[in-house]
Amino acid sequence: MSPAMSAWKKTLIPTSASIRDAIVAIEAGVMQIAMVVDDQMHLLGTVTDGDIRRGLLQGHTLESQANLVMNTLPTVARSHEDSQTILALMKLKQLRQIPIVDELGRVLGVELLDELIQSKERENRVLLMAGGLGSRLAPLTDGCPKPMLKVGGKPLLETIMANFIDHGFCHFYFSVNYMAETIIDHFGDGSRWGVQITYLHEKAPLGTAGALTLIPDELTHPLLVMNGDLLTKVNFRQLLDLHLEQQADATMCVREFNFQVPYGVVRIDRDRLVGIDEKPVQKFFISAGIYVLNPEVIRLLPKSTSLNMPNFFETLIAQRYHASVFPIREYWLDIGQMDDFKRANGEFEEVFQ
Repeated sequence: MSPAMSAWKKTLIPTSASIRDAIVAIEAGVMQIAMVVDDQMHLLGTVTDGDIRRGLLQGHTLESQANLVMNTLPTVARSHEDSQTILALMKLKQLRQIPIVDELGRVLGVELLDELIQSKERENRVLLMAGGLGSRLAPLTDGCPKPMLKVGGKPLLETIMANFIDHGFCHFYFSVNYMAETIIDHFGDGSRWGVQITYLHEKAPLGTAGALTLIPDELTHPLLVMNGDLLTKVNFRQLLDLHLEQQADATMCVREFNFQVPYGVVRIDRDRLVGIDEKPVQKFFISAGIYVLNPEVIRLLPKSTSLNMPNFFETLIAQRYHASVFPIREYWLDIGQMDDFKRANGEFEEVFQ
């Protein structure tokens, strides 16, 4: 029995638990799952990070009951099945964890794909966009590229890369242009961090999507792309897992953005006033600057053409590719202006230490 099987009780939640309780259970260990059980330990359903994010998109809140978003027919393995049988089932169903139950459906533990295959290194490549001018942060960026500005005592780009490394990614592309030598001198080939870095040199700005055409390799796995001016605690493993689970061609991370109208908004039916909403809050989802793209859609990009990622997603949607979304509920900050930079430094120690 794997080490994970000894800590499975942390993943158990009752039927009365909220989505917030499920998140606590999911993040309490390495299993990334919460199991809803009754008083006799019968498995009633499972809740994963993907279930929660889909629930948030549907309008549920963190205080909603977890059983509203749980999978009521989860794939399970029986206690008498050997590890090879369980591993084959997980690969077939594209699962990263699976509950183990007895013949009566009572939970006995959880098995993890990573522990069964004894490998936590991702083969996926990561492209970090580090070529922007950062003109809105002048004069700080007059002599330093924005991704190299220090947040929490070290370059922002180093923190971004370290987060990916923590989730098992070790193959990186850095797209560089403005003051590229500063970035290259600091990171080199990546060996200091135990990773491999390849630099994509933009002779002219190509945009978030256009830079992908500079990748010299024939990709065989989905590519993760992230802007080099973001500070976030997104779980990149969960992002990739959901992308694969949804069988998406492209996934865009989105962030909820609320805007309060500073006036009373009137509701009108022809010439009749039917109501007034005082300073209503409008809720939107905005692009968060993090993406996952399958190799086949990357091949659609025209060479040496400037193109931003939102425009590329519009093209994919028009051509009926499966474009999915991943709602970010973790810490996320776009360091675009001086106030954002100051906030990032003020919050860094609390969030990342």
